[in-house]
Amino acid sequence: MIPCTSLRIARNTRLASTIGRRYAHGPPSYNEPSGWLFGEKPPPAGQKRKKEEWENIWYIGMFGTMAFAGVMLYYKPDTSIKTWALDEARRRMDERGEKYKYEPTESK
Repeated sequence: MIPCTSLRIARNTRLASTIGRRYAHGPPSYNEPSGWLFGEKPPPAGQKRKKEEWENIWYIGMFGTMAFAGVMLYYKPDTSIKTWALDEARRRMDERGEKYKYEPTESK
């Protein structure tokens, strides 16, 4: 008689092999290396490379987004804690009637 554990192992391996066959899609596919940069053969001498349709849209989107981000960062409001603390200190000193600008005294 075969022990129960070996029956379970045999059943599990059979199940795993049928699941593997059911969901298999063949060997992995990939583009064979051609030796050309990005897989593109260079154009003959005297001719320009033909752009694909999506390239101009990508360039406009990428560099337009960078320019927009640069402008937004340049005009970003100052929210640092130092700026807030200086404004708060000035407001409190004004309320008490104190001067918040340092004026050196003249020495003799």
